[in-house]
Amino acid sequence: MNELKELYQSADWKKEKHVPLIEIEGFVKKGEFFKVKATVGKEIAHPNKTEHHIRWIALYFQPEGSKFPYEIGKALFCAHGESVDGPDTSSIYTHHEVSLSFKTDKPGIVFAGSYCNIHGLWQNSINLELTPITHTRINN
Repeated sequence: MNELKELYQSADWKKEKHVPLIEIEGFVKKGEFFKVKATVGKEIAHPNKTEHHIRWIALYFQPEGSKFPYEIGKALFCAHGESVDGPDTSSIYTHHEVSLSFKTDKPGIVFAGSYCNIHGLWQNSINLELTPITHTRINN
């Protein structure tokens, strides 16, 4: 039997359309709110059809020295073109991107998880440092 950690896949987000890209914008100062954005398919577009789509993205933060992470938030993407007339018959589609703000007094690791209805669970992470950032950071 698999454990949940074995089900999460990972790869280079520039080459694999399922991996969530994590971006931290601006300055990250101790005790002040900052924005974290996670997107699936930024470099290589991911399909957004009734039959193939990203269902959710979740963000977590594990402060340095902490045994467990904190869930920062989760976005559900519920519109993928479906309607009472069938698959891909509406013009309503959600985009698989989420921006959340939080604050911390400690550096640590931001984790993102996403779920594709066909290809399963995907993950990525980025180190969070409490130092001034002069431009948008993109994990690599």
